[in-house]
Amino acid sequence: MPHFNWTQLIPAVGHYYIHIATLIVVSLVLFALAVVGRASLGNVTTQGYIPASRLSVKGFFEAVTEFIVSISDMVVGAEGRKFVPMFVTIFLFVFFNNLFGMLPGWTPATDNLNTTLALGLFMFVTYNILGIKEHGPAYIKQFMGPLLFLAPFMFLVELISHLVRPFSLGLRLKWNMTGDHILVGVFYSLYEFLLPLPLMALGLFVCFMQAFVFAMMGMIYVSLAISHDH
Repeated sequence: MPHFNWTQLIPAVGHYYIHIATLIVVSLVLFALAVVGRASLGNVTTQGYIPASRLSVKGFFEAVTEFIVSISDMVVGAEGRKFVPMFVTIFLFVFFNNLFGMLPGWTPATDNLNTTLALGLFMFVTYNILGIKEHGPAYIKQFMGPLLFLAPFMFLVELISHLVRPFSLGLRLKWNMTGDHILVGVFYSLYEFLLPLPLMALGLFVCFMQAFVFAMMGMIYVSLAISHDH
């Protein structure tokens, strides 16, 4: 029997649209945090940028942005700076959707295959568009390999490899989040006090790591797409 979810109190949500309702709720939360974070910056043009001196929404966004920038610099390089807003958005979107699964009465949208495959397809379309924008028609050479006589075989192999990527991204995220929350739920049903706490701490780590892995895989795909080393 399906577990109760707070979004089911919304008319027309029912059981089959829980992930859509959760996505909307998480998006509204992130939008509200973004508005608060932007307001906390003040007038940057006249005052200059002043880093946060205490724990706040502004400090949270600073920490996340600095973390993603450091990873992007290692994976993509200097050219990756212009894609940092996208990487940060992907990380926060996945992370907050994962976190909602830790709250009583909520089901994470990221344990629904429709959500995770949509995220995977977004990343697939995005990095290919960036690759075409960077290389033009020459982007097709990335599918051909270094040797002309192997080009037809390499094209087929590379094409299959690229087509599998959105599914691997989506399935990895979906099943990791599903398994994590099932494990916590099982231990919580066995004993409600204290016993689930270590697993909840582990669950928080999994929420972070899955968002990090998804964002980093996106960085790798973008780096490969815009690279001129092929």
